[in-house]
Amino acid sequence: MDSNLYGVMAEFDTPTAVVDAANKVRLAGYTKTDAFSPFPLHEIDEALGIRRSILPFLVFCGGVIGMLSGFALQIFIHYIDYPLNIGGRPYLSWPSFIPPAYELTILFGGFTAVFGMLFLNGLPRPYHPVFNVPRFALASREKFFLLIEAADDKYNYDETTSFMRSLGPQEVFDVPE
Repeated sequence: MDSNLYGVMAEFDTPTAVVDAANKVRLAGYTKTDAFSPFPLHEIDEALGIRRSILPFLVFCGGVIGMLSGFALQIFIHYIDYPLNIGGRPYLSWPSFIPPAYELTILFGGFTAVFGMLFLNGLPRPYHPVFNVPRFALASREKFFLLIEAADDKYNYDETTSFMRSLGPQEVFDVPE
């Protein structure tokens, strides 16, 4: 076994085969796994035990912070820093504060969504070790791949390779770093 190995990857022909294999991998106790497909497979998240993303909660928090920032900015300007009584209106005329606060809610929520997605996905990442496998180029066209990383606690090269072969893949590859 090479110590510079990122993991072991198996190639499958059909989406059903890769989902079934992913279920078996999860049931065998492997946790550091990944699947690659030319189109989204909604069943693969459950098969690999991938939890729901925290991104919606982060976007909500970003929107709330944007709304509070919008109101705080206007309250500071109109009530504390530069109070002007025009036409007998009160200094804290909250109905007129709603449109700018709404715009900051959308702005902060959008920025949180973009930067949160980039951070949670580990992007930008122009290189991944699976690109070292020549047949991996087929993942964007017609083949399905399942990866078990060497960083997994249960990983043992010989046992993992034989386990991957028992899943019925077309081929099993070593993934160098």
